Amino acid sequence: MADDHEQIRDLIERWAAAVHTGDLAAVTADHADDIVMFDVPPPYEGVRGIDAYREVWSPFFQWQAQGAVFEIESLEVTAGEDVAFAHALLRCGTEREFAENPPNRLRLTLGLRKQDGRWTVAHEHHSFPDAAPDTATGEHEVRALHERWFADTEAKDLDGIMAPIADDVVSYEHEEPLQYAGAAQMRDICEQGMNTSPETVTWDVPDLKVLVRGDLAVAWGLNRMQAGQADESWSRGTRVFQRGDDGWKMIHQHVSYPYDPETGEAKTDLRP
Repeated sequence: MADDHEQIRDLIERWAAAVHTGDLAAVTADHADDIVMFDVPPPYEGVRGIDAYREVWSPFFQWQAQGAVFEIESLEVTAGEDVAFAHALLRCGTEREFAENPPNRLRLTLGLRKQDGRWTVAHEHHSFPDAAPDTATGEHEVRALHERWFADTEAKDLDGIMAPIADDVVSYEHEEPLQYAGAAQMRDICEQGMNTSPETVTWDVPDLKVLVRGDLAVAWGLNRMQAGQADESWSRGTRVFQRGDDGWKMIHQHVSYPYDPETGEAKTDLRP
């Protein structure tokens, strides 16, 4: 006679096979009437009772029929006298989804109890890891990018300055024309700026603010620039970044001075 571990493993493997084939009767066969399931989709309080549990599977089976798989990759079982739990990783998705994210796996935890010599599932918990980029990490990376920019400017390292700038960047500069389109044009204006000042040029953004949402980031603040011992100048700056396989790249920049509405001249002598 199979021991408890073997019985539970067989129960879970039958359940997974039934899910894959869309056999609802077999999916629910070894579940308790008071089953509580925490599923990937809502409701957040979980699915409670065998009738509610039975109802959630129809949409999943419809999605799975489009070519998805549901198969156990690893399974561990721990069993006591009348209580047991198991945890597993499953391949759950379409081939396209696996191609886009090969390591992604469904996490499964089961709580079981034995009644009248028979194991039943009393609790079921499914989840996928949160694949959204970490906002705090993204902000740190964008701030570190600015620090490298400041250092490369002081060192007059043109290649370093251009490294985080996208090929199709669009920049609104202080000077004409209305816009600079593409990294080549931005490189030219950066090079001109360095060549017109034989002294060391420094800049930073003391009040830098960074907002990250997914693979997009916006940074803004007051630019403080100084050439040699000359008085520092301040302007406004907004920069937009996009994260790709090679890290964050600036896709848009907008710098400006306020203007005097009476004279129409740019106010380059303002201080925060």
